[in-house]
Amino acid sequence: MKRYFYVFLFVAGLLGYVSPTLRAEPAMVTITSKYYTVQTDSGSADAAILAQELETRFKLYNSVFHFKEETIQAPLKVRVYTSKEDYDAYIFEHLEQKTSPGAVYLHYNQPERRELVIHRGSPEEARMFPHQAFIQYLRAFIPHPPAWLREGFAIYFSTLIFEPAVPGVQTEISARSSGSSEPNRGSLGGLIYEENLAWLETVKNLGDKAPSLESVFLADMQGPPEYLQSVSWALVSFFKDSGPKDSRKIDYQRILYECFILLSDSASSPANADVVFNHILSWTTLEALEEDYKEYLYARKTFGELIVEGQQAYKDKDFKTAEVAFRQALQQRRTHYAPHYYLGLLAYDQKQYDAAETYYRSALQYGADPALVFYAQGVNAASAGRNQDAIAFLEQAGTLAPAQYKEQTDMLIRRLR
Repeated sequence: MKRYFYVFLFVAGLLGYVSPTLRAEPAMVTITSKYYTVQTDSGSADAAILAQELETRFKLYNSVFHFKEETIQAPLKVRVYTSKEDYDAYIFEHLEQKTSPGAVYLHYNQPERRELVIHRGSPEEARMFPHQAFIQYLRAFIPHPPAWLREGFAIYFSTLIFEPAVPGVQTEISARSSGSSEPNRGSLGGLIYEENLAWLETVKNLGDKAPSLESVFLADMQGPPEYLQSVSWALVSFFKDSGPKDSRKIDYQRILYECFILLSDSASSPANADVVFNHILSWTTLEALEEDYKEYLYARKTFGELIVEGQQAYKDKDFKTAEVAFRQALQQRRTHYAPHYYLGLLAYDQKQYDAAETYYRSALQYGADPALVFYAQGVNAASAGRNQDAIAFLEQAGTLAPAQYKEQTDMLIRRLR
């Protein structure tokens, strides 16, 4: 009897198991634009927005690479799921793994099978979608690019943010759902770019652990070295943004663009890497390149370095230097409270009380110590003649951190009253 009971449990378990390959596909809407076909379960409106974003990204990418767009004979495929269960099942079906959060580009030798798969609305989407979207673009033209160019530019462009669309501009998008097809009017948005310097501190701190530039250039031939992604980003930033070096008269940006022309859509990754590496060496030596690269890299300041520099300048009452440092820090990390707080202090010192209040509010929004900010807001409001606001801020500071502020705030409040 016990034996039959075990058999029953086993069969019941099988009946309860749904294989990823047998999972029912959710209802999908298809949007076709100039270079993309988007299939999604999120509805036609969201699909249209995503298609607009992809087209805008494509245009920006190609303003750098200048690939021949006519070589794309069919739209690039994008599949979107809002359900984590459906997304994971689809990824498992194709990769037999579940660890591809946010987005992943599936590349095959057959172009018609290639597709970008996105988990729409997931916490990882904002980080992974831009990275994978660039890889899909690049490999549509060059199926097997050098690893350092692929990963370096994917990181370089990962901070592109899609901004709201501009009204009144007709898109080149058509919607297809349930067999019907009709033109869709909308608008083309744009992209906001903030340089991705999140990797700068990592690269600068590698020291002796840093892989040689040769090992990064030839990663496809020799195997990927440790820290390939971070150094690849640094190399791309160096080539694209350093410009001509006066002492050596080397235009690294020109070298990079010539490398794009030399990439072959039929060559392997090692072959493309070898061609690019040899072209670079036709312009300079590896030793001279490394010297220029390090000079460029260490001239760039990390967020932490800029904050320390600004703090010291502020302490020395060198307000111009402090403002430059804090504004550069703000460009690197707009959602960090520190540059907002210190720019508020600088605005207060220059009697720009409204600007100071705006910076303090941003600092509070991005996680600054509330008692610290309330105290600064209280002093700022008192200087601006807004006594009631000042008292309210000071009371909050004294209540939140009595050991630090209670004595000072009580004294100031008595004066204001």
